[in-house]
Amino acid sequence: MQLYRDHAVVLRQHKLGEADRIVTLLTRQHGVVRAVAKGVRRTKSKFGARLEPFAYVDVQLHPGRNLDTVTQVHTVEAFATAIVADYGRYTTACAVLETAERLAGEERAPVPRLHVLTAGALRAIAAGERPHELVLDAFLLRAMDYAGWAPAIDECARCATPGPHRAFHIGAGGAVCVHCRPPGAATPAPAVFDHLLALRHGRWDRVAEIPESARRQASGLIAAHLQWHLERELRTLPFIERSADGAAAGAAGPAGH
Repeated sequence: MQLYRDHAVVLRQHKLGEADRIVTLLTRQHGVVRAVAKGVRRTKSKFGARLEPFAYVDVQLHPGRNLDTVTQVHTVEAFATAIVADYGRYTTACAVLETAERLAGEERAPVPRLHVLTAGALRAIAAGERPHELVLDAFLLRAMDYAGWAPAIDECARCATPGPHRAFHIGAGGAVCVHCRPPGAATPAPAVFDHLLALRHGRWDRVAEIPESARRQASGLIAAHLQWHLERELRTLPFIERSADGAAAGAAGPAGH
């Protein structure tokens, strides 16, 4: 079988035998790929450090029946150094990788948009130009949009009546009008809906104007909405460190763009 090349985000790795590792990659053209990196645990390995989680690489692979084999790897962007040096960035980036793997679906199913979103989120987290928790929330919203799970924000999730609406219900699909509101719906502050819209559309200037309390409410709704659709909790979310004031975003574009 012919060798193939692809750009990939390293999602995770684990030991195999005495010197090898199995790496899980989110590739641009081939979706999730699991591959053996032979000899990378030896001190003289040529590319062991390039296959750490958070790395963004150009990788050459030899196809196999169950696992491919890494034959070459080159660093495209070195996100890992800045991410692992800071606990807040590290836990946030772990949540990005876990979400990406959950949403990617079957191995080798192409997910080019999810690949771009994931690499963009890691790039923004590593750059540190805006609070890492805001980058994560923007990523989660856009990843849910990719998966077809995006919460309704400016229209009713049930009848599509244009908003603004005051209630939010995860099981109903997001914002709900007074006529469709089910029992148990939350009533977030109006600024929460403004914040969700700003994150979805990359309006970082508007994000900077949202009160911290509303940002925290929005983060809770985003996480709950995602985990409801996944039907299981994300292991990494409880460890996210949130900055004291979630200070304003910088001038760079939104994660994934």
